[in-house]
Amino acid sequence: MVEKSHTAGLWPSIYEPFRSMGHRMAEWLAPASDASSNDDNYRISMELPGVSEKDIDLSVHDGVVTVKGEKSDTREEKGDTWYFTERQYGAFSRSFRLPVDADGDNVQAELRDGVLEISVPKRGPDNPEARKIEISKG
Repeated sequence: MVEKSHTAGLWPSIYEPFRSMGHRMAEWLAPASDASSNDDNYRISMELPGVSEKDIDLSVHDGVVTVKGEKSDTREEKGDTWYFTERQYGAFSRSFRLPVDADGDNVQAELRDGVLEISVPKRGPDNPEARKIEISKG
């Protein structure tokens, strides 16, 4: 039987809060998103308050929609005896895998009131009816 030392169990617990810090920071900077669909389109909505259109990079590659950008929002308040400023900034990136029937070549997007609306049309079936294939004699 192997006996553990007391220090071996101590080290993982000390570093545990830092282990997922990078992931939590990425989630904090990642914009809140919703995905939905109807008969004709897939829709992705992202909250991007304070982000201008020029600071957003939207791309589609290999069936994945990727939204990258940078948040930089500053709020400043002044009074007779007080002063307060608050800033949010940092790069963000979100990717969404499109369903097989999504038409990634015809994606449209609109930024309105701090919300980016992405619309991806659905493709109709290439051949909705089965067709008979002749088999040749060999």
